[in-house]
Order: sequence, then C-alpha cells, then structure tokens
Amino acid sequence: MTSKIFRSTVFVAVVVLLCSLGVVMGVLYNHFTGVQIQQLKDELSLAVTGTEQYGNAFLENVEADRFRITWIDADGTVLFDTQADQSAMENHADREEIREAMEHGSGSAVRNSSTMTEQTFYEAQRLRDGTVLRISANQASAWALMMDLLWPMILIAVLAIGLSALLARRMATKIVEPLNRLDLEQPLSNDTYDELSPLLRRINQQHLQIDAQMRKLRRKADEFIQITSHMQEGLVVLDKETNIRSINSAAMEIFRTDEACVGGSFFQINRSNALRQTLNDALDHGHGSTVQEIEGRAYRFDMSGIKSEGNLLGAVILAVDVTEAQNAEQLRREFSANVSHELKTPLQGIIGSAELLESGLAKPEDQPRFLGHIRREASRLVALIEDIIRLSQLDEGVELPTEPVDILALTEEVKASLQPSAEEKHVRIAVSGAGFCVVGVRRMLQEILYNLCDNAIKYNVPGGSVTVHVENSRLVVSDTGIGIPPEHQGCIFERFYRVDKSHSKASGGTGLGLSIVKHAAAYHKAEIQLESTPGNGTTITIQF
Repeated sequence: MTSKIFRSTVFVAVVVLLCSLGVVMGVLYNHFTGVQIQQLKDELSLAVTGTEQYGNAFLENVEADRFRITWIDADGTVLFDTQADQSAMENHADREEIREAMEHGSGSAVRNSSTMTEQTFYEAQRLRDGTVLRISANQASAWALMMDLLWPMILIAVLAIGLSALLARRMATKIVEPLNRLDLEQPLSNDTYDELSPLLRRINQQHLQIDAQMRKLRRKADEFIQITSHMQEGLVVLDKETNIRSINSAAMEIFRTDEACVGGSFFQINRSNALRQTLNDALDHGHGSTVQEIEGRAYRFDMSGIKSEGNLLGAVILAVDVTEAQNAEQLRREFSANVSHELKTPLQGIIGSAELLESGLAKPEDQPRFLGHIRREASRLVALIEDIIRLSQLDEGVELPTEPVDILALTEEVKASLQPSAEEKHVRIAVSGAGFCVVGVRRMLQEILYNLCDNAIKYNVPGGSVTVHVENSRLVVSDTGIGIPPEHQGCIFERFYRVDKSHSKASGGTGLGLSIVKHAAAYHKAEIQLESTPGNGTTITIQF
C-alpha cells in the first residue's frame, strides 16, 4: 500500500508540474505577444504621423533594427521597405493585413515561418492619401520558446520529481503507519483515521458473526464426534476422491487403523475389490451394500453417496457387525433340523410299536414290551419338548419371578431326586461346602444342578463318584467319569451336541441339558468353567 500511495503521489506531482509549466508558459507567451503587438501599434502610429508629414524622407531616416516598415501604394505596389529593395518586391495587394487596412483603415496578421520556429506579426494602417503603411516584427514561436527552455525545464522537472518522491515517500509512510498498527482482532480499540471507523465497525460485526458461527460449528463437530465415538457401528466419511475425512473409533477397530489414516485414501486401509465396487455403486447410483468378513467377523457395509444441489460431495460408509446375527441364523437352521430329527426319532418308534399292536402281529407276551417302548419314547418326546420350551423362554429373555435360593439346600434336593438313578449306575453322590443364597429363578437354578449332576451320573463309570461342592458363590460339580476330549470341550454346551451319539442315545438324553445350563447361568450372570481329561473325569464350575 505504501508503494501504491508513493506512485500515486509522484504521478500527481509530475502531472501538476507539467500542467503548471504549460500554463505558465502559455500565460507568459500570450503576455509577451500582447506587449509585442501593442508596441507595433505604437510604433506604427508614430511612423504614420511622420510619413504623412515628411513622406519618403522620414522613412529613409528611420533606424529600425527590431522592426520592418513597408509602404505600399493603393494598387499593392511597394513604395518603400526598410530591409529590402522595393523594386524587387512583389505586389502586396493580396496580403491579409493590406486588404483589411484598405477596407477598414487598419489590419493585423500573424504568419509562421516555414520551420514553425518563428512568427511574424504585421500591423497596417491606411494613410490619408490611400496608401498603406505596414510595420512588422519577428518573434520566436511557442514551440521554439519551449525548445529554448527545454534543459531548464528538464532540470526543474528532475528537481521537482525528486523532491516530490522524497515528500511522497515520507507522506505515504505516515499515512500507512497507522494502518499497519491496526489491531483487526479488536477493531473498536484502534485510534486511527475517522474515515476508517465505518470499516472497523463492520469488521467488528463480522468478527462477532464469525465467532458465533465458529462456536456453532465447533459445537456441532463436538456433538458429531461424541455421537460417532460412542457408536458400536463403524462410520467413515469420504470425499468424492474417496479420501477419508472422518472415521470413528469403531471403524478404526474394524479396519485395524488409527487417526493417521484421515486424509488418505480409503483403499489404503482396505483393498477389497468387493468394497471398491460397492463404493463405486454408491458414488454412481447413490447406494450400495455388501457383506464382508474381516478378521474372522462378518460386517455389513451400507454405503450412501452425499450430494448437495446436485453435486457429488462424497460418501458415507456404515459398518455393522452381523457376526452374531449370522451365527444365530445358522444356529436357528441347525436347531430346526435337529429338532425335526429328534422329534421324528421317538415318533417313529411310537408309530412302529403302535402299528404292531394294532395289526395284531405282536404276540400277547410281547405286548407289554411294545407298550413300555411307547411309554418311554413318549416320555422322551415330552422331555424334549419341555427342554425346547425352556430354551425358547431363555432365548426370549422372559422376565421370571425371582427369590432368594439356598444353593446348598437345593443341591440336597437334587441329590435326593437323582439318588435312584445313581444307585442304578453304581455311582456315589456327595455334597459338601457351606451354603450361600442366590437371588434368582428357583426352577432354573434347579435345572442347572439337575442337568450337571444327571450328566455326571450318566457319563460316569460303574463304581465312580459325583462330588458337588458349594462355597463362596461357587458351585463345583466333579465326576470320575469318561471325560471329554479336548476337541469337543468348546462345543458341548451347544444344542443337541453329543460327543458319543450312541452312548447319548442309550442314556436317553435330549442333547439340550448343557445348553439349558449355559443359558440359565447367563440369565443369572454366572460364569461357567470346564476342566476335563478323557478317562479322568470332568469338573464344571459355576461362579455366581
């Protein structure tokens, strides 16, 4: 700004200087020209008087170095000239000043030389005898005068421009100095030119508006970060070049990355062709969706394009963990298949025995055996249905009435109910420990104990033992049975899972006992631990 003021000031000074020189020269030239003409008229008046009185003798005695006097007859013939031989001069009847003098008594004319460096002024007056007396004088033209004064003018111009430059720089510095000291962060606190007050007030208003907008944007950004950071779903915001603009913590965990990925391409953190194609579909058509497996978990990626006023701005990616849903769907299909199979097996036995009895093919002595088979399969079917109903209730999370339950007393009840079965298998049951209470559903707690103890008896060896120890919110069921191979230990709590299907069928189990234990324990927020060695028995611990 300082240089701009400096240049403008110097330019104005130069223009003013040139205009001033032009005006001064014009005024002086016109002044001296007027003086010259007036002198010619005065000299002519004297010459006219002398010529009329003394004629040619007067003119011959006139000494005129600065003026030229010419006497012209009425027909234009030159009678006398102070600087030339009149006989050699041409007729002057057509000269402008001569014609005016002939017609009006006096005349004037100005003629330039061929080089335009000199002007000649003519003044003429008619005498009483009809002749005309003319006087003339030469004067340098304005152009010649300017050329004569060129170097002085250049010198004056250089000095004037130099002085103007010096003063202009100092003035520009003084003008700009208060502007350089302006505090635009606090516009109203400045002490500067009054002309800047409206501008400073406007800047202050804009600061207030910008601060309000920035606070609003920061608040919205904080809200967005708070919301997205607590989302379980992964959220990634991309620009139209697929560069990451925002990513929440859940998405960083899914893609195994950190905040350093912001600003980089999305395909640097995931190079899946399926995700690339889905993202292209979202950018081209507005939406895309796919399911991909990452690090052993399944995620559904919903992608949507972001547009504003018809222009594509980018895309947003929402990643939802659907692993549990897929596993649940797989379990549902397997459960349905297993239930169908488990229901079909006892029903086929019942139907087969009933058909034999109905057709009369069974001997009278065999009929009790067939009827007993029908009863056992029907009981097994009822038990299976009851277990399925219990599992359904546990899956649905139905709220059931709770009460304080003494686990040691409940264990004694279960021991009493299973004592006949244990004696039949030649297995000894022992209960030890100190009682503790659990606020829960009594029937579910009883089923936990019953199923654990029942399995410990069924899969034991003749002469073996089952020990139930209750103490410090912990229930431990140990047996000396056949044990569970390591490759099956992670699956025995799944529905209808059997390590030895032939042995399980012989024992009459439904395959849902340990699954009921798992869900009932989860309902009471208890943890299950399993320790087992093939041939050395199994220990299951329930920590309430």
